Amino acid sequence: MHDSFVKALENLAESDPRIILITGDLGFRVLNSYSQRFPDQFVNAGVAEQNMTAMACGMALSGARVFTYSIGNFPTLRCMEQLRNDVCYHRADVVVVAVGGGFSYGKLGMSHFATEDLAMMRTLPEMTVVAPSDPWQADVLTRQMQARGGPGYLRLEKGGAGLASAPEAVKLGEARVVRGGGDVAIFAIGPILGSAVKAADLLAQEGISTQVVEIHTLKPFDQDTIARVSREVSAIITLEEHSVIGGLGGAVAEACLEAGSPPRLFLRIGIADKFSGVVGDQNYLRRLHGLDAESVKETVVKLLRTKP
Repeated sequence: MHDSFVKALENLAESDPRIILITGDLGFRVLNSYSQRFPDQFVNAGVAEQNMTAMACGMALSGARVFTYSIGNFPTLRCMEQLRNDVCYHRADVVVVAVGGGFSYGKLGMSHFATEDLAMMRTLPEMTVVAPSDPWQADVLTRQMQARGGPGYLRLEKGGAGLASAPEAVKLGEARVVRGGGDVAIFAIGPILGSAVKAADLLAQEGISTQVVEIHTLKPFDQDTIARVSREVSAIITLEEHSVIGGLGGAVAEACLEAGSPPRLFLRIGIADKFSGVVGDQNYLRRLHGLDAESVKETVVKLLRTKP
């Protein structure tokens, strides 16, 4: 997914000398092509993410369009003050690109788990929050974020949902119905969308018709689609590789209630409100936390059976 982002940025940088990419001393294999082609539009800020963010804001206020690049929670949680006071308050053209969303760096432990980032970033005024599900989306949404301007957060993961490419079908700020269904709706954000689609296949074998809706843009949020889907089904499920607090689940619940369309059944599937003391690859951690397709299917079936 990060390769698609960099390719999109290279294409944009060819025609826009204002674009600057700043790295926090990582991604050299991924960024080699960009740094060699555009040496005057590339900066290595070192392992100093707070300083990197302040630099990016200064450059943006001087006319640049800046992208910062680092691992998961380092350019987000570590830099909240700089993002709030510098970037967002001044509406600076800075897009924070975090690679390793969720459990992407699962073998490195909780210091590298980006599992609170969506909740924190969506609270910041002026901030656009985007989490593509597949590499082709990373390309398309990078271009759309650049066209939109202002502060932005682009959450990338190492893998993808594995869905067929459909670049014309994704638009920043608009939810995307991936699959129709009339019993249950699963809203998913990021590559975990793949688990939602597979879970829908498994639920179909149980006679449960499942609608799958992708929320690639958490802010601005497509409240109209959320409310419409809530009126169409009996149960709403949210699925995210993120804490159940403050992320997609909270956003969907808020949208349903504010629109006067509360679902009859509602359940957030994500990471419980505790630190994980276990490490492992991303797929292992997804299974451990009940985010894989089989676990999602079982959770939905249990919900429907216990709360008719």
